[in-house]
Amino acid sequence: MADYDFDVLIIGAGPGGYVAAIRAAQLGLKTACVESRETLGGTCLNVGCIPSKALLHASELFEEAAHGHFAQWGITGEFKLDLDKMHGGRKDAVKGLTQGIEFLFKKNKVEWLKGRASFTGKDSVTVGDRTVRAKNIVVATGSSVTPLPGVTIDQERIVDSTGALELAQVPSHLVVIGGGVIGLELGSVWRRLGAKVTVVEFLDQILPGMDEEVRKESNKIFKKQGFEFKLGTKVTGVERTGDGVRVSVEPSKGGAAETIEASHVLVAIGRRPNTDGLNLEAAGLQLNAKGQIEVDHSFRTSVPGIWAIGDVVPGPMLAHKAEDEGIAVSENVAGLTGIVNHNIIPSVVYTTPEIAGVGLTEEQARAHGEVKVGKFPMLANSRAKTNKEPDGFVKVVADAKTDRVLGVWMINNLAGTMIAQAAQAMEFGATSEDIAYTCHAHPTHAEAFKEAAMAVRGKPIHI
Repeated sequence: MADYDFDVLIIGAGPGGYVAAIRAAQLGLKTACVESRETLGGTCLNVGCIPSKALLHASELFEEAAHGHFAQWGITGEFKLDLDKMHGGRKDAVKGLTQGIEFLFKKNKVEWLKGRASFTGKDSVTVGDRTVRAKNIVVATGSSVTPLPGVTIDQERIVDSTGALELAQVPSHLVVIGGGVIGLELGSVWRRLGAKVTVVEFLDQILPGMDEEVRKESNKIFKKQGFEFKLGTKVTGVERTGDGVRVSVEPSKGGAAETIEASHVLVAIGRRPNTDGLNLEAAGLQLNAKGQIEVDHSFRTSVPGIWAIGDVVPGPMLAHKAEDEGIAVSENVAGLTGIVNHNIIPSVVYTTPEIAGVGLTEEQARAHGEVKVGKFPMLANSRAKTNKEPDGFVKVVADAKTDRVLGVWMINNLAGTMIAQAAQAMEFGATSEDIAYTCHAHPTHAEAFKEAAMAVRGKPIHI
C-alpha cells in the first residue's frame, strides 16, 4: 500500500460517513474520515435528528404537564417554562453523542482529517494544506437546507431548521413554509410551548409521499391540536417588518393574494445534496439533474474506486438509510457483500402522535395490482385508550392473492418504534396471516398491528 495513505477515505462524518468509517476500520482497512465541523455526527446529530427530538420530548412533557392530562391523573401544580434550561438539555444531548462518536473513532483507529475535502484526482483529495491518496474514496457529504428563492434567512426572524432549534424566545406567531416532516416537527415544538402556528403548503395536502389516508388523518389531528393550515398555497414573498415578518401568499392554482403578519418564519421546503466545493470534475464525476451522484446497487459511482452514499445519492434523505448504506459500502469495499433493501426503508414523523410507514402506500400498491387492506383504530386498543391516547390507527396493505404484506402505515404515540416490527416482517416476506398469528403482549399499543393484520382477512377481535 506504499502508493496510498489510506485503504479508504470517507468524506463526511454524518450518519452515513461515520458509520462507514467505523465499519471499514472494523474490517481491517486503514481508514480516515474528513469532516469540517468542530464535532462529528453531521447534520443529524448536531442540528437535525437529535436536537429536534430533544426539544420534541421536552415540549411534549411541558404541554402534558401544563395543558394535558396530568390533572386527569391526579397530578396538579403550577408548571412554568424555562426555555434556557430546555435548550441546555438539547445541547447536553448533542454533546454527549458527538463525543461518543469521537471516542469510537479513536477506539477503532479511524483518523479524523479536519477540514473540507476537494478532489484533485480520482484517488486523491486535498484537506486544508494536506493532500492524501486513498485506494477507495466514499462521498458521504449529506445535504443542506433548500433555500426559498427570494427569501433571505437571517436566523433571527426568518429561520431554517437550524435556526428554529435556537430561538431564544417562543414565537407569538410562527409561519412554517412547508408541510413536510421537518416543518411539522419543529412547528409542533413551538406550538406546544405557546406559539400560534400556521403551516403554508404548496400542495393540497401535508406529508407528501405518505399514504393518502395517513395524510388526511394527520391533518385532522394537527388541526385539533391548534395548527392552522393553508394548503394549496404558495409563498410569493417574505419580508422583515421590524420585530416581525410579513408573508405574502396566494393560492397555488391562482386566486386572491393575502398577507400573513407573524413574529417568525420557518423555511422548511426540503433539503438538497452537498456537493459544492468537492471539485467532482477533477475525479471525473458528474451530477444528475437533481444534483445527486448516481451509484449502482453496490454504491459504486461511474469512476472505479469512488463510492457514494446517503443524502448525496438518490433515495429518501433519512439518517437510518444513510447508516445502512454506510455499513454496506464498507463491506463492499472490503470485498464482502453489503446490501440495502431500498424497498423497505421506514419513515417516521416524530410529532404527537407519531406517524410512520414502510413499503408501499395503498395508492402505490393498488397501481401494481389487487390488494386487501386491514385497519384498526387506536381508540379500540386497550393500552392506548387507558393512556388517553386514542388518536390514529394501524393499516396493513397486503397482496390480495399471496397475502404478502406490501406496506404498513400507522399513527399512534409509539409508531416510530412499532414500525420496526413491520419492516422486519416485510424483510422476511411475511403475510398478514403471519403477523395476525404472532402472539403480541397485552396490553400494548403493538396489539393494534396484530389486529390490523387480522382485519386484512376480515376478522379483527375488538371492533
